[in-house]
Amino acid sequence: MKILVTGGAGFIGSALCQNYIRAGHDVFCLDNLMNGNLGNLRPLLVNRHFKFIVGDIREYDFLERTVSQVDTIIHLAAQIHVDRSITEPRLTYDINVGGTLSLLELARRYDVEKFIHTSSSEVYGSAQYAPIDEKHPLAAPHVYGASKIAADRLCHAYINTYGLNIYIVRPFNTFGPRQKDTGYGGAISIFVKRVLEGRPPIIYGDGRQTRDYMFVNDLIRAYDKLLAFTKPIPEPLNFGTGSDVSILDLAHQIISLCGKEGELKPAHVELRPGEVRRLIADFSKAREILGWQPEYSLKRGLTEFIDWYKSYRSEEWEKPT
Repeated sequence: MKILVTGGAGFIGSALCQNYIRAGHDVFCLDNLMNGNLGNLRPLLVNRHFKFIVGDIREYDFLERTVSQVDTIIHLAAQIHVDRSITEPRLTYDINVGGTLSLLELARRYDVEKFIHTSSSEVYGSAQYAPIDEKHPLAAPHVYGASKIAADRLCHAYINTYGLNIYIVRPFNTFGPRQKDTGYGGAISIFVKRVLEGRPPIIYGDGRQTRDYMFVNDLIRAYDKLLAFTKPIPEPLNFGTGSDVSILDLAHQIISLCGKEGELKPAHVELRPGEVRRLIADFSKAREILGWQPEYSLKRGLTEFIDWYKSYRSEEWEKPT
């Protein structure tokens, strides 16, 4: 396959790029480095089957030159941060909705064989019932979630109107190696960084809000199964663990696994606007259709991530690009 991975310098995107190079595919990685880091891709840059392209999915003519060379698109490029969507709603809309529309239209024009769109569990808002299945109301309380809902519906429209082979992936909170630990990074990577530096993890609000944390290796397996799948799947698929953990309990687990129990305790600050109270996945549809289910427990994933963070985090990985 000739696979385009948009947002390929991010922690999930770079893991996918590495996975598909190992599998013998030609990989085109597109990223504007707004969130991604070139250091994530450094081992791949010398591979003749890998091509890194600095570019933005909002630039249509540039995007067309790339899409015309591939037969498969895995779309991850997005403004992914809830906080930033509150301060920069226009940017969030332009990237997440406008950029997705451009990709879909080019996929239609160039007869792309398979399009995997990466959505988000944030489209559901806080769980109105648990676990959350794909029929749960779409009730995102923030601009980021609303933009992902709009992108999802565009994908659905292109499936029904033009017959495109599009799979919509809704991952719940994913963590793992290469995830940013600063700024708009993930809670787990930021908590681990602070704890290993001897600083308390910071929790917004009471910490009783819950999330379904999935290790990145399980999500990569989900994409693998979708790449191999040949039948249409007209509705989105959830991918998660089916278990949630409170942010407070998560912080305590990380403190313990980092060997800082008795030395540190979480610090609480004011709750952020738009904070979702509970997310927990019902992934039974993915299990039924694809035979997929998670292999990592939270403890196993946290342990592997902390070990990676201690051993392999380099100056190049930290350096902003």
